[in-house]
Amino acid sequence: MRYALVGCGRVSPNHIKAAKENGFEILSVCDIDDRHIDDMFSRAVECGKENIRRYSDFIEMYEKEKPELISIALPSSLHAVAAIEAIKRGIHVIIEKPMAMSIEDADEIIRLSELYNVKVSACHQNRFNIAVQEMRAALEKGRFGTLSNAAITVRWSRDKSYYDQAQWRGKFESDGGTLMNQCIHGIDLLIWMCGNGLRKVYGATRRQYHPYIEAEDAGTAVFEFENGVIATVEGTVNVPGGNLEEHLTLIGQTGIVKLGGKSANAIDVWRFSDDPNDTKDGFHEKTTSVYGNGHSSLFSDVADAIKNDRKPYVDAKAGKRALEAVLAIYKSMSTGLPVELPLESCAGKDFEGMFD
Repeated sequence: MRYALVGCGRVSPNHIKAAKENGFEILSVCDIDDRHIDDMFSRAVECGKENIRRYSDFIEMYEKEKPELISIALPSSLHAVAAIEAIKRGIHVIIEKPMAMSIEDADEIIRLSELYNVKVSACHQNRFNIAVQEMRAALEKGRFGTLSNAAITVRWSRDKSYYDQAQWRGKFESDGGTLMNQCIHGIDLLIWMCGNGLRKVYGATRRQYHPYIEAEDAGTAVFEFENGVIATVEGTVNVPGGNLEEHLTLIGQTGIVKLGGKSANAIDVWRFSDDPNDTKDGFHEKTTSVYGNGHSSLFSDVADAIKNDRKPYVDAKAGKRALEAVLAIYKSMSTGLPVELPLESCAGKDFEGMFD
């Protein structure tokens, strides 16, 4: 698989590592700042950087290198344009979260991917966590019975030094706040586990301790699904002293599972009435960061989807669902009213000045 990376920021070493682990031919990387490329290579172990060409313009890279697959790890506001230009050239795409910063851009990515028969995957790699896969398998086997309610809680920490690393961070148009940036992986898991049919959102957000950013540093929401399930969302970057936890809980008539750890990588509670002796409590997948270990599995799945002409496990529509949920929370906060889905038109920039 001929592969190239677009954007060499914070998460990019995970992309290079995943490409290498899957045996891809890493052709090139692209970033407007050569220092970002140097820093990425310093953090990407044994990537064979001597043979990897550098570009500062991703369109030039697409046309000269002609990769089969790219992954995009640019600032969030640039995800859509980089993806669209790749899709138009028949290049398959993995897009870091959020997939786009507007409903219109997400819809265009989906439309073009279908028009050009290009595979697009939203990089929600936590779906491949071992604990998450165990929960999903139990759900697909019907072990929970009728679902009642669910919850995602992301309690992490980001200080001023994090936001100072890039001017686009913490802004509604280019990044969003904790719900769009840090919590969106958990929101993807929640929607996926609850059946994807999110129909109504009630949201409340605040900027509590980060006056130097534009967007929220804490947010909560209630989700109502078409199948009757209700769920709650809590996201914050206001935890003192470092990241605390990411918990995902699913409660059904005949079972409950609570995932924990710092990124839903552990099983805290595993209880089903069909087999009281079945217990996975205490399982913990070791990870080196909140990014988890799922990038390599996601890249492998996309390569197989290309080879066998099928949808990726985490497709572009999944990316849109997570984006739409966060935008609905923002809209609910801005209006003080519940928001019905689907959203016909909405973008992060619509909420500039919300906390002024």
